[in-house]
Amino acid sequence: MIVKVFLADDHRLFRDGLKRILAETADIVVVGEATDGLEALEKMRQGGWDVALLDVSMPGMNGLEVLKRIMTDDATYQVLMLSTYHEDEYAVRTIRAGASAYLTKNSPTDLLISVIRRLANGGKYIDPKLAEKLLFDLGPTSAILPHSTLSDRELNVLKLIAVGISLTEIAQKLTLSAKTVSTYRARVLEKMNMRNNAQLVRYVTEHKLLE
Repeated sequence: MIVKVFLADDHRLFRDGLKRILAETADIVVVGEATDGLEALEKMRQGGWDVALLDVSMPGMNGLEVLKRIMTDDATYQVLMLSTYHEDEYAVRTIRAGASAYLTKNSPTDLLISVIRRLANGGKYIDPKLAEKLLFDLGPTSAILPHSTLSDRELNVLKLIAVGISLTEIAQKLTLSAKTVSTYRARVLEKMNMRNNAQLVRYVTEHKLLE
């Protein structure tokens, strides 16, 4: 069986590296690629792939939004989310959205290949270290923490604020208007019952959301 892979990531060097790695396998072939979320969604809807590898952070439309939209088309799609983020929160959100697996970009090559093959056979993969965390966060107690009520975009804005990026810079990074980013910030403050950025930064630090 030849596994047909679709690859979406906005970094060309990373895409080229993945293609070289997968080219060394006899049963996995990259049949399509995209450089941003909108392109990824359009091409994925054309079909012709078995497993999609989606970067969580992409311009235009982030990987989580692409995942949510493609899963409304067909919930049986096999999607592996890739991210530079190590924190459990992203893993939880991708699984909630329908991903079959979540790996960080520094995962071992043999693990990546193994997971792709598992997904192609209809399986799923969750890092054993995250299993207990996922079971807890997917349960009814997950709403205890204020940040669990945020949308994916709101959580992204929260973390960017926490690292000291201005609203204007956030708007440029996410290809949004400054007004839209300001609205997201206001929603974050309201949902988390906080008054200013300092409180947001302290919360993110205390809950280790950037680790």
